[in-house]
Amino acid sequence: MHLRDALLASLAKLPGTREFHLHVLVSSPRKHSNLYPFASPRPRTYLQDILILLSEQANPDAPRLFVSAIEAYVYHIPSTSSAVIYVSKVDSTGQATAPSPTPTLVRAFLSYYVNLSTRPLAVDHVWVHLFARAQSQYLFPNSADFSGKRPLTDMKLCAWWKRQLTTVAEELNAQASTSLHTRLYYLLPGLGELEASYALERIYATPSSVSWIYGHPYSQSDDPLPGISNKDTGCAPHIGQIIPWFDDDPKARFIDEIACTTEAEGVRSPERKRPRIDRGASRTTEEEREDSSDKKEAHSPREEQTTKALKKVSVNEFWERMSFRQECIAGAVTGFFVMVVSSSSPQLLARSEPFSSAPQPGQVSPQLLKRVLTSLMTGHEFPSVERAAWSTKVLEDAIRGLCDGLKTVAAANSSASSEVSGRRTPEPNLIPATLALPQTPPRRLVGSQQSLFDVSPNPFPELIASLETYNSYIYGSLSVSNPDLPRKTPAENGGGDSNAKVTVLTVRKKKRVKP
Repeated sequence: MHLRDALLASLAKLPGTREFHLHVLVSSPRKHSNLYPFASPRPRTYLQDILILLSEQANPDAPRLFVSAIEAYVYHIPSTSSAVIYVSKVDSTGQATAPSPTPTLVRAFLSYYVNLSTRPLAVDHVWVHLFARAQSQYLFPNSADFSGKRPLTDMKLCAWWKRQLTTVAEELNAQASTSLHTRLYYLLPGLGELEASYALERIYATPSSVSWIYGHPYSQSDDPLPGISNKDTGCAPHIGQIIPWFDDDPKARFIDEIACTTEAEGVRSPERKRPRIDRGASRTTEEEREDSSDKKEAHSPREEQTTKALKKVSVNEFWERMSFRQECIAGAVTGFFVMVVSSSSPQLLARSEPFSSAPQPGQVSPQLLKRVLTSLMTGHEFPSVERAAWSTKVLEDAIRGLCDGLKTVAAANSSASSEVSGRRTPEPNLIPATLALPQTPPRRLVGSQQSLFDVSPNPFPELIASLETYNSYIYGSLSVSNPDLPRKTPAENGGGDSNAKVTVLTVRKKKRVKP
């Protein structure tokens, strides 16, 4: 089952009558070396970008409106048989019919990657990371100006994420066998365990069979860490080898600061320059070797200094100091959530291929996905229903056009005019209106055969989307016609009994004594 079909199947259970239109963009895997930038050696990692856009249509005559969006990244580390899913942003416009489809969409997305039956990667361990920080808007510009959008506060957002992960874990435990175990971690910097547990349970006090661990998962030994393989022996790993580095993540910025800190009161001496050599002087092979060795020695002190700085800070000290970071104490509560799903028995999927993260049908190029995301963030806004309807139509047509190739209008007009007149003036080749997507050069041949392990610059060719890919894997629609949710009684809404007697307290005035 593909991701689009799994998401549509989950939306079919929502109450009410409406029609959903879903666009799922998954990029082809590419080499990525910044998940553990301070590890030596860096583990071989492949990255995939994911963008999910959901629009809703209340009735056949109503316009389509974007209601939910998810931006995520999937990292595949074959050496440790691990996958890291980082949920970067989740946003809604507030223009959906109640109940909102955003929680269902998020849970279906996470379940697709943690469930063994639908997991697209042949891995034994799946790590789900997310950072909860309350904001009025994430992916839909100016959607906070819409009166119907009610962004969650800082504590409610942390409780909302904990509730979604708890539901995913409960469904996974009910379906999976005993060979699959799940561990959940959460940490609210600046709050103790009792404070965090009481604050979140007061918002969503629902009994659950899933237990949470307050803290970080980087000191445990039950689940192997994604960045450290069994072959890595010797000294103990530092925080740069065990804590993943994500974009727009406070712990990644903190690791960068620790790695770039110098000892001599923040002042670093300039590197020693090589002596100038005359242009006419000839250089021998011995001199070239000495120059190459000097280059290696010039880089090694910097790497040693970075490793030394990271080793000075333990994992527990790192998270204790995170509580004093400005991003975590700037008047709002933030939360780090990690979900680990491990399988005790090895995966049954075949791993005989040279690369287990080869492109699959339905994937698009990273440039196409980046172009759609940039257009969403910079070229559209959603402050009202009218503006949202226009932005939704333009962006959905753009996604279809990018997959169809965006035939140039100029070429069509020129060919039509030449057929009518019968005369044609020699003209230079027309430049297409859109730039062609960059493609990886063909692999080099070794003895009239392709080299199997040629991984430079990217082991996988760039995919070119087509209209068939758009209709089969990217776009999907679903009509929902289910009973509406029952209306809540005043007691369930917290109003209590409407006929209850109300006692009005009045202030008795003291009578003045006449003189």
